[in-house]
Parts: sequence; C-alpha cells; structure tokens
Amino acid sequence: MTQGDRDRLVALKKVKKKLITQREAAEELKVSVRQVQRLLCALCERGDKAVVHGLRGKPSNRKIDEQQEQAAIRILSSPIYQGFGPTLAAEYLGNKHGIQVSKETTRQWMMRAKLWRGKKARVSEVHVWRPRRSRWGELVQWDTSEHDWLEGRGEQLYLIAMIDDATSRLFARFVRHDSTEENMQLLRSYLEKYGRPVAFYTDKASLFQTAEKRKRDEPGVEQDPVKMPPTQIGRALRELGITWIAAHSAQAKGRVERNFSTAQDRLVKGLRVAGVSTLEDANRYLQEEYLVWWERELTVEPASPDEAHRALEKSHNLAASLSHVERRQVRPDYTVRWYGKLYQIERRAVRPGLRRAAVRVEQRLDGSVAVRYQEQYLPVQECAEAKKVKVSRPKPAVPRRSEPRRGSDWNQDFNLKKGPKVWQAAEAGYGPRATG
Repeated sequence: MTQGDRDRLVALKKVKKKLITQREAAEELKVSVRQVQRLLCALCERGDKAVVHGLRGKPSNRKIDEQQEQAAIRILSSPIYQGFGPTLAAEYLGNKHGIQVSKETTRQWMMRAKLWRGKKARVSEVHVWRPRRSRWGELVQWDTSEHDWLEGRGEQLYLIAMIDDATSRLFARFVRHDSTEENMQLLRSYLEKYGRPVAFYTDKASLFQTAEKRKRDEPGVEQDPVKMPPTQIGRALRELGITWIAAHSAQAKGRVERNFSTAQDRLVKGLRVAGVSTLEDANRYLQEEYLVWWERELTVEPASPDEAHRALEKSHNLAASLSHVERRQVRPDYTVRWYGKLYQIERRAVRPGLRRAAVRVEQRLDGSVAVRYQEQYLPVQECAEAKKVKVSRPKPAVPRRSEPRRGSDWNQDFNLKKGPKVWQAAEAGYGPRATG
C-alpha cells in the first residue's frame, strides 16, 4: 500500500466515524462525492484493501503477447538489422514483418535484449539557426557525399543531393563518379522537373570554383584576389540565369549535411535490407522508397505559398549550356581540332571571316559535338586525318675507323754508333767531290 492509499484510507475512516462529511472527504481526495460513496461501500465489503486498485500487480489487459516480443527480438538480432535504432526498427517490424508496435515499446524490448543502449541527453551549445527561406525554389543547397553506401556489396558510389532550403524537399541520385558530367546530368533533371531556382548554395569545390594559382612562398593575404575564369558548371549557371553562392564552411550549408547524416544511417540500412548491390537497384530504391519516405515525413510547408522557380525560356538551350565548352580557332582548311579529333565544316556553311575565326565548341552530355560561330551553329562532320607517310631516309654512312698512322721508317736501321766515321765516309767518296 502506497502513501496515497493510506491517506485515502484515513479520510474514508473519518467519514465512517462521522468526523467529516462525504463532501469534505471528496474535496480532500479530489474525487466526486459519488466516488467517495463507492469507496465507503467497498471498505465495508473488502476492508482496507478497498483503497488499492484492483488491477495492481496484475498484467495489463493491453500487454503485448510475450511470444510476439520474442519473435521481434529474434528478427532484430539478425545481422541484417545490426545497428538499427528503435524508431527505424519499429518501422521495419510493422512494414515487413507485421508486428505493429510503437517505437517506445520497441525501445524497451531492445534494451531488455541488450540490442540498444539508452543515451543520456547531452546539453549542446546554443546555436542561432539561420531562418529558412520563405519560398520554394529560392535557395537550393547542393553537395555530394562519398560513403560506403553498399557496404562492400558492390562498386563505390557517390550520392549527389539537392535540398530546398524552404521546404527540405530532396532531389538526389547515385552516381559512379563525382564529376562535372554527373553533376550536370542531375542539374538537367532538376531543371526539367521543377524549373530554374533563384540560387544554388554549394561548397568551394573545384567543380564550382576555379582556385587561384599562387606560389608557395607568395603571401596571399595582402594581395587582391584575381578574378578567375568560371568552371563549366559556373558558366552553365550564368547562362541559365541562376545565382551561385559559395559556403565558407560545412556548417553554413547544414541542411544538406544533415541530410547526408540521415542517409548514411537510414538509407544504408534500407539498402542492406533490400539486398541492393548495383547502381541501378540503388537508384530504384532511392526513388521508390527513401525519397517517398523523406517527402512524407521530413518536408515542411514554405512560409510563402508563392513558388520561386522560374520556367525555362526559349532562349535557354539546356543541351548547349550543360556541356563542356571551349574556344577553338578555325584552321585555314575550315577544320576545327577538338581533343585529338578533326571536324570539317561543311562547304555550304563557309562564309567570309570564318577562316581563323574563334568558334565555340560544345561537347554535349550525349557525346555529340556542336560548333557555334557567333549566334549560329555550323554543320560539322568528323573527318579522318591524312596519315603521315614516314619518309625513310638513308642512314648516313658511318666512316670506317682507320688505324692510327704509323711514323716513317726511313731511319729504322739508323744507328750512329754502328755507322762509319766521318773521315771514313770521306775517303769512301760519300763526301763532296773535289774540283780540279
């Protein structure tokens, strides 16, 4: 019997002894007069136990069957559900196994089975949040996450995501490479589905910003920043009339970063349960399961009903803007060289001033090449270059290596010691003849 039960018992015995009225007892116990009368009748029938609730110590009529709890624990103990939290585990138990329980009940089950450990709430540092933009399409955060999404079951994948700042509406896709081409593919899909947002908010990756080249020992603080040419994505956004905003820190674009934090937990586990091991299956699960759940659970209504997305005008050529663009010079034979290939401008498109003129060459996302001179596209055709014939030149004759010259042998056997004396030579007639 608790202290509250004993206090009720004392008040009822006072009423029974007529020390206080039933109304005074009702006010003291904060119940109705009718309830006091019921308790007095029970006191006469069952004694002091009347103040104790009849279900105390008995299992609740709404208690879930113990066999159902054991079945849920067996399911959650399997390796495929390793690391699942109570909220996500309760969803999978209901959707895939037909065990409908609340997340709090699942939490208690998992804690009893030592599958989950409760965490104490930590007092985080107070941070003033930047208010959301008021209109959908006013600001879209854009980033890529490199993570082991398939947990070793398949190839390395990247998740490119665009999330609206006002509504948290998510647009994402798995790709094999975090390249300019893959990001442009996703940008094109977004523009075709929703239209042109006012601004994109990204980090300062090399896809979006060209870094200024400086020497190692050259101080850069005192110098004025040099205006660098835009990247291919930066140029495309300018042509489409979309503002690009650079974030100075990861916290500045916290909405897309928190999206990746959620995906690296919930999405990875969902891909594991679904047995996904390929890029195609990963994108199918992303579109049909994860993004549907995100739209239903995590999106919010914007403060303003007005939409900020703008329609694509006739002047906007997505194929031209979302391509790799460079400038080239037309050669004297009206050809254009592009990354090792030669393209011939058709004769009907030749005009005065075209020779040696600068043209815009576009490498489209579908692999085709387009050449634009001023405001008109020129018909071109890839042509095979003439193979250079190698002229075989005769090898220069190598001069024969002559033996070293030997000295003259006129004095080979000459020896002064063995030779005749001077007077002997004179007598023998070797000297000059006398004239007479």
